[in-house]
Order: sequence, then C-alpha cells, then structure tokens
Amino acid sequence: MAIHGRSPAETAAWLARNAVESLPAGELERKLEAASAAGRPLRVKLGIDPTAPDIHLGHTVVLNKLREFQDLGHLVVLIIGDFTARVGDPSGRSSTRPVLTADEIEANARTFQEQAFTVLAREPQRLEVRRNGEWLDMPMERFLALAGTATVAQLLERDDFARRMEKGQPISLLEVLYPLMQGYDSVAVAADVELGGTDQKFNLLLARDVQRSHGQPEQAILTMPILVGTDGHEKMSKSLGNHIGVTDSPEDIYGKTLSVPDECLADYYSLLVGQEPPKVGPRDAKRALARTLVARFYDASAAQAAERHFDRLFVERKAPEDVPEASFEAAEGEVHLPGLIADVFGMSRSEARRVLEQGGVRLGDEILSTAEQDLAAERLDGQVLRVGKRRFARLKRI
Repeated sequence: MAIHGRSPAETAAWLARNAVESLPAGELERKLEAASAAGRPLRVKLGIDPTAPDIHLGHTVVLNKLREFQDLGHLVVLIIGDFTARVGDPSGRSSTRPVLTADEIEANARTFQEQAFTVLAREPQRLEVRRNGEWLDMPMERFLALAGTATVAQLLERDDFARRMEKGQPISLLEVLYPLMQGYDSVAVAADVELGGTDQKFNLLLARDVQRSHGQPEQAILTMPILVGTDGHEKMSKSLGNHIGVTDSPEDIYGKTLSVPDECLADYYSLLVGQEPPKVGPRDAKRALARTLVARFYDASAAQAAERHFDRLFVERKAPEDVPEASFEAAEGEVHLPGLIADVFGMSRSEARRVLEQGGVRLGDEILSTAEQDLAAERLDGQVLRVGKRRFARLKRI
C-alpha cells in the first residue's frame, strides 16, 4: 500500500533526500514496506538529553525530519533522557561533561519538551513522549546483561574517545557505558527508525546491536547534517553564543539570521526551509529567510514588525519606537556613567566599563567613551541610552 500516493521506495527516497546517510542501505524502504503490509505506523525515535533548557535552530534540523514522518502518518517517539543526562553523551566532546543536578535536568526537560512542540505535532496518535528513567533504573542483573552486549575495544573505537586518549584526557566509565544505555532506549520503545546528527552515528549503529541481542528487529537509521552557527564555523551551540533560539524574540531571530555568513545560506535554506535560496542577492535572501523563520515561530505580522524594527535600528539608525523608560537620580547634578549603565541594563560596573571601552554605548547619536565617567543630569534627561546593538532605554530624571 502506497503512503500518500508514494510507493515505499519513493517514500524512503523522499525522507532520505536531505539526510547524510540512510543506514543500512535499503533498510528504511524495507521498514516502510513491512509497516504498510501490517497496516501500522513506523515508530520513529529521537533521544534528547536535557543538558540545556533551550532549543535552537540546529535542533530543528532533526525535528523537521521527524515532522515529515508524522505528516506521513507515522508515530514519533521522543525520548527525554532524564537518566542519560546524568551521564552526558560524549559524542563530539573533547572532555568529560559536567554533571547536572536532578533539579536542573527536570527543569531543562520541561522547557525542552514544550519548545519541541513548536515543530512537532503533539496529537497522541502522532507523538509519544517517554523518559528513559522509566527503564534505565534497572536491576543489576539486567544491567550486566546489557554491558555484555559490546566489548571495551568496540566502545573505545569511537573517534571522540580515540582523540581524547591520544591527548591523555580522561574518559569516565560512565561515558563508555552511555552508548549502551542509549541503545537500550531503542529496545524499550521498540524503535523501527532512529534519527540523529552525524555525530550520533556510532550510538545509532550500536543500538542495532543492542536490539539484536534482545531479540528485536534492528532499527533503520537516518543521520542528519549538523547546522553551523552564525559564526559560520562551529556547530550551532548556546555555549558558543552562535545560536538562534526558537524562543528568541522576533527581533533577535530576524537580526541573528541576517548575520549568517553568505556561504552558509544554501545550507540554512536546505536544512531549515527545505528549498534552495531564492535567486536574489545574499542580503535579500537572508531577509526572506529571516521573515520565514520569524513567521514559523510567531506569525507573519511578527515577521513584518521584526523587519521594520531592524531597518529602523540599522538602516535608518533610529531608536526603536517602543523604548522602555528608565528613571535615574542625580543628587549632585551629575551621574556616574558606569553605574547608570549597570543599573539600567542589569550588568556589573566592570561589564559597563568594558562596553564603554569598546565603543558600545551611545547617548542619542553620540558614542560615549571611558573619558566621560560623570555626565550632567541635564544632558541625560529625555535621551535614549543604547548599549550594544539591541538594548535601549529612555532616561528620565526623578
């Protein structure tokens, strides 16, 4: 039986069109054929460790693919790794991850799950959300059986571990066991297909071994490209400050998208929009992408407002239309500038001085410097104080 007018072979090719690898060759097509013959949906797994609270556009690459499976009638099984987050996935790491507290993991899990719904359909027939603490807090007998699934040599073949051993960097036993725990997730939810980034390939393949050892059919695998951050070099990451968050303000999503290097545009369009960039200049292509992304996570009117906001700030060089008011006192008729900046924008005085030294503070159209530590209150009253590109306050003396 064809799905949405496509044969299993055509459906498999369409689902794999922007994946890096579909493994083993032909397995996704066979899974689709078997599910169609049985009249059931595929169970498509994604495991997420809630080591950070927010989703950025890099996460949406694999979430978009999951949504494609949902739209074809399949069931996505989203596993929140509340147990494995205590260990920390070593994939792509050059050092051991810091251990999170139970409260941090729980808070991140709630936020991450809610943000995933900005991409995934949440109807029960299309989405199942599980936490691997349900099954990984297992009896020792079962854990030892799981540990016997793979050899130490096999686990240490990972590129991440090999690089760290060459550098004499430590590898914890928990990290070595992590891929087996993730593999057991596939057993617990009877996964037909698992998705992950290219850095997850080792874990995804090992899960097939774990399923086989537990008498289950082995899952098909799709590895998805990793989105580079706004710096154009490193993997998108909140810790590197090169991310665009799905819950960022419309103005921030728009502005950050326009900062993406020209050479990354094709990947951003392919991975985030599923199409080629329009045949216009890079500036206009970025604007079109920025509008599309803001509209996806907010709406079309928010996208238009974000574009007007950007143009007002960076093209017309004007302050925003809705600048918040900030009151200040000046008992001696003068105000200490670093203290004022710190109070108004919630930063330390040392940070305020650093921004001043970098020329990142404006009063109206005038760039202020560290030479001006104390300013007359009359000069400040009613003016717009600006720090960096996006922080503004209209000053009012009290």
